[in-house]
Amino acid sequence: MEAPVNGKHFRAGKREGAGLLSARDRHMCGTMPVQKTSGYLAGQLLIAMPQMRDPRFTRAVVYLCAHTAEGAMGIVINRPFDGLSFSELLEQLEIPPTPACKAIRIHFGGPVEGGRGFVLHSADYMHETTMMVDDGVALTATIDVLKAMSEGIGPKASLLALGYAGWGAGQLDAEIRENVWLNAPSDERLLFDEDINHKWERAIHKLGIDFGALSGDAGHA
Repeated sequence: MEAPVNGKHFRAGKREGAGLLSARDRHMCGTMPVQKTSGYLAGQLLIAMPQMRDPRFTRAVVYLCAHTAEGAMGIVINRPFDGLSFSELLEQLEIPPTPACKAIRIHFGGPVEGGRGFVLHSADYMHETTMMVDDGVALTATIDVLKAMSEGIGPKASLLALGYAGWGAGQLDAEIRENVWLNAPSDERLLFDEDINHKWERAIHKLGIDFGALSGDAGHA
């Protein structure tokens, strides 16, 4: 795995590089307003259907940070990342860890750019590079949020992830039509609490569906 970045964005790897996202990704998930147009799902959860064939997304729950005609980007919220602790990440970034760091877990955010870091968090923390996703939920990908978290002055609720899930133009929409994903409203407890092992079932229950009886009949758009 690579290690951390320049002074702005953070990456698991060397202290050099061009930053967190490519020009295309910055356009899609950081430098434009989040689309609220009917039919787009930014701020909602994607829930993998039982027939999901990609093992990386089996029983995955993804929080969608951006969804536009140009593509979509989200963070998997129910996969722990066991290859690196938060304290180890801070040491790579030359940030002194504190006892509070032991309680912070790193998540597998998705298969794209697995060395790049993202923090989903409550909107009580804001930085000039923070992107508001939906009411009460924001995304920050700079080293500043890690410093704040390590000092105990970060957001009251947060989820730290390496990597993200990405889709090209029309790709996610096609997968939803093919009943690969359900979508459901998000809520802060499901998004940020530590009960990772049951988030898939809990997300499905939000739709009033018995997950034991799921078929390939319908997505929710």
